[in-house]
Amino acid sequence: METESEPYVRLATLRQLHQVMADMNTARSLADTLQTVADGIVSGLGYELAAVNLVRPDGDLVVAAFAGNSAAEALITGRVGSRASWERRLNMGEAWDDLRFIPHTEGWVLDDDDVPQWHTGGPEPRFEDEWHPADRLFAPMYTPSVKGSCGELIGVISVDRPRNGRRPGAWGREALQMYAFQAAIAISNARLRANMQRALVRLEREQQALRASEESFRQAFEYAPSGMAIAEMGGDQHGRILRTNDALCRLLGRPASAMRRYSFSDLVHPEDIGTLLRTSAEGGRAELRLGRRDGTYVWVSLRNSVVADAADGPRFLLTHVEDIEERKRRELQLAHRASHDSLTGLPNSAELRSRLSARLCQRPQSLPAGAADSLDAAYGEYPVDHPAALDGTGHGFDLHARGPYDAFDHHVHTVAPEAGTDDGTKGLAVLFCDLDGFKSINDRFGHNAGDAVLIEVARRLSRGVRDGDTVARLGGDEFVVLANGLGKADAQDLAVRLRNEIIQPVRVDGRAMRVGASFGIGWAHCGMTADEVLKSADERMYVEKRSRPKQHRRAG
Repeated sequence: METESEPYVRLATLRQLHQVMADMNTARSLADTLQTVADGIVSGLGYELAAVNLVRPDGDLVVAAFAGNSAAEALITGRVGSRASWERRLNMGEAWDDLRFIPHTEGWVLDDDDVPQWHTGGPEPRFEDEWHPADRLFAPMYTPSVKGSCGELIGVISVDRPRNGRRPGAWGREALQMYAFQAAIAISNARLRANMQRALVRLEREQQALRASEESFRQAFEYAPSGMAIAEMGGDQHGRILRTNDALCRLLGRPASAMRRYSFSDLVHPEDIGTLLRTSAEGGRAELRLGRRDGTYVWVSLRNSVVADAADGPRFLLTHVEDIEERKRRELQLAHRASHDSLTGLPNSAELRSRLSARLCQRPQSLPAGAADSLDAAYGEYPVDHPAALDGTGHGFDLHARGPYDAFDHHVHTVAPEAGTDDGTKGLAVLFCDLDGFKSINDRFGHNAGDAVLIEVARRLSRGVRDGDTVARLGGDEFVVLANGLGKADAQDLAVRLRNEIIQPVRVDGRAMRVGASFGIGWAHCGMTADEVLKSADERMYVEKRSRPKQHRRAG
């Protein structure tokens, strides 16, 4: 093409140019495309040297491909020029449409900037359009854009030393400009292909990792030694079990197909439904009982976490179910041992005081109305401890409590019958029982016989009271009965019935043994402590014991 005069261009030249452009679009990679662009300039456009400077992500340009001179290629390939230096070059010299030509008369100022360049020698031009060794010609490459505007700069083609020794004419300029335009398309397509290939490789790796993760999760889920379940989260089917592992099915004695018909709220013990509902969805923990197929319940620990199919996909509850039946059994045993007498199995002294204290608050029993109360009544206001603030029996709930008793807003206050009269008030009776003649049984027959008598007395006392009443062993041969909702006459009748039960003979190792019983009846009311209540009942028991002849105490 360099020997032809414009505008006469041989068909072979056009074919050669078409071929190098076709080669650009069939390269296998971005690197091959860049090298093909540089080689095409040398083979198809008639320049001896060509370099492709590619814009990096940081904006600077790197020499990505070079053609025409292996020594120069080794010298500058991979070197970087700053974006500012390149912008300076593209804004000086002569503009040949999209091309930029910097003649040697101006280009000397660029000799010391940081743009990689090569230097060629040669004689001074003999005529005006002859190419000078220091002349520079650049063809910027822009991303494809709408007609009439330039896209983003993606690189610059640098050329040198036309083979005909002359500056390119109109045909040469048009050919280089068209070539740079096609090169930009080819480079953009190569980048797109490279990005797509990287994305496909990344996607395949992610899918492989996902498949491996799903398989790991499946194996961990299916073969976990403790129960696992996946349940729906949100919507009308919230909590419905979607999938269970074998360990959970074995724990509850239910097949997986049957488990999918339930939610955990269907399986939980009725007393534990509140615990389940209070358990938060994410990170929630609870200890409760789940129903087995045979109708029994097993203690389990539930731990919930939220999993999702994708970042914005549906969410599910992953529930870990651990069997804690044995631990709960041991805990209950330890709690029972701490709160119950080891011999009789009755609540011990500490448990008795705990149950009694739970019924009492610090508010004293109601006092008669005074002048200040009458003034309050005139305005429809009463102190929180005034009888008018309660119901007719002195029991009730403080819905507007204020003052020092705010902690007892919903406490049902315990009151006692008036002393000396039976006014019909029902209260919490405390029956203090002391066995008469028990020491002689221990002395005559030994402690084993005494223990057998205590066990039988405990059984008779428990049999003689109502469900909900408390029979406790205070220690030694002393027992206490808490019976709520009794009047004075009711409490006295209960004491007589229990004494009649106790005085019946007790057979131990073939011997008939008898003990008597003395009962003192005390009354608990708010404002008293548990120790004060027990002391009051104990004193009444000793009054009752001293009032009976000694020879009749054992027989009752």
